[in-house]
Amino acid sequence: MLKYSIRGENIEVTAAIRDYIQKKLNKLEKYFEDTSNSTAHVNLKVYSDKTSKVEVTIPLPYLVLRAEETSPDMYASADLVTDKLERQIRKYKTKINRKSREKGFKGLSAVESAADKTATPKTDNKFDIVRTKRFSLKPMDSEEAVLQMDMLGHNFFIYEDAETNGINIVYRRKDGRYGLIEASED
Repeated sequence: MLKYSIRGENIEVTAAIRDYIQKKLNKLEKYFEDTSNSTAHVNLKVYSDKTSKVEVTIPLPYLVLRAEETSPDMYASADLVTDKLERQIRKYKTKINRKSREKGFKGLSAVESAADKTATPKTDNKFDIVRTKRFSLKPMDSEEAVLQMDMLGHNFFIYEDAETNGINIVYRRKDGRYGLIEASED
């Protein structure tokens, strides 16, 4: 069963809101074999114009789900974000299943996320690093890396190539297509 970390910005997280969000997100568990070590990070925001935003990030061992939705009602935002996450899961599973049939893969492998760590900014340098992320690289091919990048909504993604064991980067180009950077040891 998923664990939950629900916090609010400019809103008190009531028991009713917490229960509603947990009930909605629990419906996603049917898509996964084991979510016992996973925590759904939920951030609720209310803006000055009274719109409500729900952001959800669920790091799983083989996938990181992330979605956010804004609407005039917090409950409607929770419904919309759950629907968006469900579409992401179905799209991911469809692509992986198709790929498994085509290439004979037996297991899934993708990047495992780890907790964000904030670095202390250095004031003596004109290139201040204000945030550091650490994560484990899992072997995959470029197609899986692009899929993972799209699921996260990022413009680039770093991964370990399953065939060469090298570190590669896929990225979204300005024309909407994808690029690949292969690191070499020479």
